[in-house]
Amino acid sequence: MRFDQSRADKLDEALLELLLPEGAARSLGQWLADPERGRQYAQGSGSHSVACTPSQWMAVAPWPRTFADRAAIASASVSRAQVVAAVRCAARSESWAEAFVATQVWGYGRAGYGPCRTSQVLAQPKAEVVFAEAVRLLVDEGAVAAYDMLNTLDGLGPAFLTKFLYFAGQALPEVRGPLPLILDRVVAGVLRRHATAVGRVAGYEWSDAIAARVWRDGGWTSHRYGVYLKWMYAANDQLAAASISWPAGPDVLELALFSAAWDPE
Repeated sequence: MRFDQSRADKLDEALLELLLPEGAARSLGQWLADPERGRQYAQGSGSHSVACTPSQWMAVAPWPRTFADRAAIASASVSRAQVVAAVRCAARSESWAEAFVATQVWGYGRAGYGPCRTSQVLAQPKAEVVFAEAVRLLVDEGAVAAYDMLNTLDGLGPAFLTKFLYFAGQALPEVRGPLPLILDRVVAGVLRRHATAVGRVAGYEWSDAIAARVWRDGGWTSHRYGVYLKWMYAANDQLAAASISWPAGPDVLELALFSAAWDPE
């Protein structure tokens, strides 16, 4: 089927109107209450940690000043709170490349190709300028404009550029509009399945094909990112009103969806 933007817009409208079904709120509440899963994030996602191997990053510069010495430890665990602190430290000297590295260390974890891909982004002559301009746009115009700017860097896909945006938004004192959130293929997959179901409820026989296109595994447009932010913030408000002690930060919802706390299927 040929892509039809008007149909995509209709599906987005339905998605933003129906938000989360009752079963989703129940599943997400159970995840939050489970001491083995979400309970540690009841006050926020700062403790969410990723294991990494610092020695793999020896050739990557600049190394975040607040991170452990790469030569001193074989393995480490980096939390979201630690990345926010690293980005905040780098921001004081406007070392946005340093801030970028901190977000990618957390993003790639133990993936051996992470340092190489990060170095390839940093090696582009325009990288530092793009990082700085993206931060300026984030403050002055919001996450969608900043997304467009970062998307000009070769080899920096949406899943990893939104990690930079997310942590920058958490670290900076003022950001225009909603704070950025991470969007990766796992979370997009949840939205794809949910959008398909919502479209069927609305009687859109074409919802499967449109949802598969707009919520594909990567290559999302800045418009799609804007729709994602609107839905996440609205869904988070719905959960906060559902008497399940849901935390205020929508990044906990992002973490919950990534952790398979709710599957629309």
